[in-house]
Amino acid sequence: MLVVTTDSLPGYDVRVVLGEVLGVTASTRNPYAAGIRSPATGERGDMAHVLVQTRARAIEQMMVAARRRGANAILGMRFDNRDITSMWVEIVAYGTAVVAVPVTPEAQRQYDAMQAESNRLPEEEII
Repeated sequence: MLVVTTDSLPGYDVRVVLGEVLGVTASTRNPYAAGIRSPATGERGDMAHVLVQTRARAIEQMMVAARRRGANAILGMRFDNRDITSMWVEIVAYGTAVVAVPVTPEAQRQYDAMQAESNRLPEEEII
């Protein structure tokens, strides 16, 4: 599935706009609860990994929501966040689910490569 931050998809014709989709996850503000063992070893490497994983979970949820609607792309993807409590923050990935059809040779090659890749992944990884 194509997920882009742009509002258009060069090389593709957007045939159907299916509406907003989102993925929501929560992350603790406590680095020790997030699995960071010590400030000396965690701040630069492990904490960044936790942050990337949190965003990736929100994107995965958004992609699942888009697939359920029949989309093959998400346009205008953004992140948002808000405090839930003093210890937790909500991370939201959102965008517009669309059905897009490749109309240029370059887009067709990209689309074919994405289809081949999704056919190689085990079913549980296609989320």
